[in-house]
Amino acid sequence: MRGALGVGALGLMLLAGCAAETKLRPVPEAGVLQGGKSSAITEADGVRLTADGSAWQGSPSDLERRVTPVYVRLENQGQRPLRLEYKDFALVGQESRFRYSALPPLSLRRATSSEDSQAPARYTPAMYPRGRVWVGGGYGYGPYRGWGPGWYGPWGWGNSFYGPYYGPPYYYEQPLPTEDMLNNALPEGTLEPGGTQEGFLYFQGVARRENAVTLQVKLVDAQTDEPFGSLAIPFQVSTK
Repeated sequence: MRGALGVGALGLMLLAGCAAETKLRPVPEAGVLQGGKSSAITEADGVRLTADGSAWQGSPSDLERRVTPVYVRLENQGQRPLRLEYKDFALVGQESRFRYSALPPLSLRRATSSEDSQAPARYTPAMYPRGRVWVGGGYGYGPYRGWGPGWYGPWGWGNSFYGPYYGPPYYYEQPLPTEDMLNNALPEGTLEPGGTQEGFLYFQGVARRENAVTLQVKLVDAQTDEPFGSLAIPFQVSTK
């Protein structure tokens, strides 16, 4: 029994370790700092970008433990119509040079994580308590063969029977995307000269993978699909 409890505690620690809250803080050289130095502004080629990596206050309240939300505001002060598409936004690791593309909100029906080594996103299965066995993906323990990868229980790894509870204590993980996420997402489309658009971008969680990232925006003419410039704001990654 003591051994089983020890393994169970380790499993919970591993789960907790995967849920670091990510905050992006602009570095001093990021440009003009705003809002208590939580956001920064840069501009080029007639386009002004404001970005804040710690602005999320909606539902779910733990979103920054699951993905990395970044608020952006774009002001088109130039003469070209600007294309706004998620593929033109990315966080790039300072050391890894890994490119985390902005994720369309509807693709977040399963939470992403930064724990995979190379894949751009990982689906996070949930678990149900069933007797002394944790039902779900990852690691399990109970009156089966012991501790190890895969699944011990009546459902196998990859089975569609997953639930939204973690425990104990039982923790409800709200499915993504939430209504707040959809309503506050940066809309795709065309930003005409003189126009302004704002909203949140959602990226794979970068906690525990990156110490610093740069938000990069490729500027593309909406009429010709020709790139005409770029914007960049560097951030430090902090977790708690």
